[in-house]
Amino acid sequence: METRDAGRSPVWLLTVWGATRLVLLLFVLKVLVFPGPDVTGDVSVIYRDWADVLRTGTFPLDDVTWQYPPAAAFAVLSPGLLPFLEYATAFFVLACVTDAAVLALLWQAGRGTGRSPRGAWVWVAGVPLLGPTVYARYDVMVTAVAVAALLAAGRHPRVAGALAAVGALLKVWPALVLVGMRGRGPWVAAAVSGAGLAALFAVSMPGAFAFLTFQRERGVEVESLGSLVFHVARHFGWEGGVLLNYGSMEFLGPHVDTVGTVSLALSAVAFGWLLLWRVRASRSASHRFAAHTAADAAFVAVLMFTVTSRVISPQYLVWLVGLGAVCRCFRASRMRVPVALVLAATPLTALEFPLLFADVVASTPFGITLLSVRNGLLVAATLLAARALWRGTVRRGTPAPAERPAPSPEPHPRTHPPARPEARRPRARAARPIIRAGSAGTPASVP
Repeated sequence: METRDAGRSPVWLLTVWGATRLVLLLFVLKVLVFPGPDVTGDVSVIYRDWADVLRTGTFPLDDVTWQYPPAAAFAVLSPGLLPFLEYATAFFVLACVTDAAVLALLWQAGRGTGRSPRGAWVWVAGVPLLGPTVYARYDVMVTAVAVAALLAAGRHPRVAGALAAVGALLKVWPALVLVGMRGRGPWVAAAVSGAGLAALFAVSMPGAFAFLTFQRERGVEVESLGSLVFHVARHFGWEGGVLLNYGSMEFLGPHVDTVGTVSLALSAVAFGWLLLWRVRASRSASHRFAAHTAADAAFVAVLMFTVTSRVISPQYLVWLVGLGAVCRCFRASRMRVPVALVLAATPLTALEFPLLFADVVASTPFGITLLSVRNGLLVAATLLAARALWRGTVRRGTPAPAERPAPSPEPHPRTHPPARPEARRPRARAARPIIRAGSAGTPASVP
C-alpha cells in the first residue's frame, strides 16, 4: 500500500495547485477583488520603498516598520530578478514560483517507504485558505528555506544547518528547525554560516540589526492570544484603544505592558520546555532520533512561539502549514491531529483578516468569538503536539512507531501442522555388572 501511494501520479495534485494559485494571483494582481482591506499595499508601497533604500547600501534606519533580520533584504530586492515587470507584479510572480518549489520538495519527500504524499496535499490545500495575504508577504519564501532545511536534515545535516541559519537571518523563527536535528553537524554549520553572514551584513551595510530595537518596543497586536484580554476588557470600561503602531494594529493603554511581559515569560517557558525535551529525549532514547522527529519537533517549537507571541499575523499560519506539511510526509509522524487543527484555523485566519478585520479591531462580539475560536484551535494544536512529541520520544521502552517490530505471523494450521508430541522413550537403565560365581563364592570376573 505504501509503495502504491508513494508512486501515485501527481496529476490531481498539480491540477488543484494550478487552479488555486491562479485564483490567488488574480486576487493580488487585482483582476479579481478580494473583500476587505487591500492586502497588497505592503508590497506595492512598503516593500518597494524599502528596496529603494536598500539599493543605496543601507537599511531603512528611520522606518520603525523595518523589523526584520538583515537577510530580509534578499527577499525585498528579489523582484529585481524580473526587471521587465513592475515591482509588485514581479514579487507576486516570485512568491508563486517559490510556492511551486515547496510543492516539488514535499512531493519528492513523500515518495518511498514510510513516506506519504499527504504532506504535499497539506501544502496545496492549506496555502489558498489564507487568501491573497500569502502572496502579499515574503513569508512563503522564508517557509521554503525552513522546509528545505528539514528535508535535508536526514542525508545532509550540514546543509540543513546552513539553510536554518539563512532562514533565521530572513525572519528568526527558522532557527527553531534545529531543535530536533540529531548530531552536532547541523548546529555547527548553522553557527558558522549564521555568524559569517551576519558579520558580512554588519560590516557592509549600516543598520543591519536596528530591527532588534523596533521589535522590543512593539505592543500587543489585536490578533494575538494576549489581546483577548483587552478585547473583552473594552466592554467593561477599559480605557485603552487600538492604534496603528509599528506597522500593525495594536492595543495601547493600561496594563498592555503587563500582558506583553506575560507573553514574553510564556515564550521563555516554552523555550525551557523545548530544552528539557531535547535533554530528556537524547538521554532516554535507546536509538537515534527517527527521521520524522526533526519535523515534529520543529512544528511543536514554532507552534509554541506563535501562540505565546505578542503578535500573530495572518502570514504566521504559512509557517505552520509548511512545517505541518513536512510532518505529514512521514507516515510515522505523531502530528496528524495538530496539523488538522492548524488547517482548521487557517480559513478562520482569512476570515479575521482581511474579510472581517473591522469586527476584530472594533472588538465586536462576533470578532471576539472568531478570534477566540481561531486562537483556541492553535492552543489546542500546541498542547496536543507537545504531548505527542514528549510521549513518543521521552518515555522509556516505547520504540518509535516506525521502529516497532512487526508481530511474527502465526503458522496456518493447514500449511504448518503442529508438531506431534514425541513419544516417551524408556529411560536407559545403568548396566549392572554380571557376577559369575567363582570358587569360595567370590566374583570370578567383572566384564
